[in-house]
Amino acid sequence: MPQSALLVMDVQNIIVERYADQAYVSRLRGAVEAARAADHPVVHVTVGFRPGRAEIHPRNKMFGALAGRASSPQEEWANAIHPDVTPLPLEPVVVKRRVSAFAGSDLDMVLRSQGIGHLVLAGIATSGVVLSTVRQAADLDYGLTVLSDACADADPEVHRVLTERVFPQQAAVTTAHEWVAGLQR
Repeated sequence: MPQSALLVMDVQNIIVERYADQAYVSRLRGAVEAARAADHPVVHVTVGFRPGRAEIHPRNKMFGALAGRASSPQEEWANAIHPDVTPLPLEPVVVKRRVSAFAGSDLDMVLRSQGIGHLVLAGIATSGVVLSTVRQAADLDYGLTVLSDACADADPEVHRVLTERVFPQQAAVTTAHEWVAGLQR
């Protein structure tokens, strides 16, 4: 079985504030702690841009409104990883430039350099980073597991359809509790 890594994606303060509740953060924290205890690498993925946002084109529907704008001091807190899942000093933090964890980032290099062949995905939003990363990671031949309750989305029905109908075509789907129990065996 290839080495597995837990990807904690887009769990930044501003995103948690919009999409998740404390129960979500607690489940995710439990998965992160269990991965660490089992010596599974934890890789944090954030969305971010350079000052001036040179990598954003105005016609990009999701990020275009940010094109050319200077960042503000408040953005430091907003874009920081939520304190309940703060990376440990040697855990990689990968900055992506679009929706998929692989888009504009060095994630694939980080994973392959560590011999990672299986990804356990958690993050916000199910219909954003999780969906895009499942698709791209499958195309890159990674084995995949999605922690359904360690993903969150603004639309519960979209979350349900993705985790019950779409993701199982390319990934194992389980809960954080079931995954943690499997690590502890």
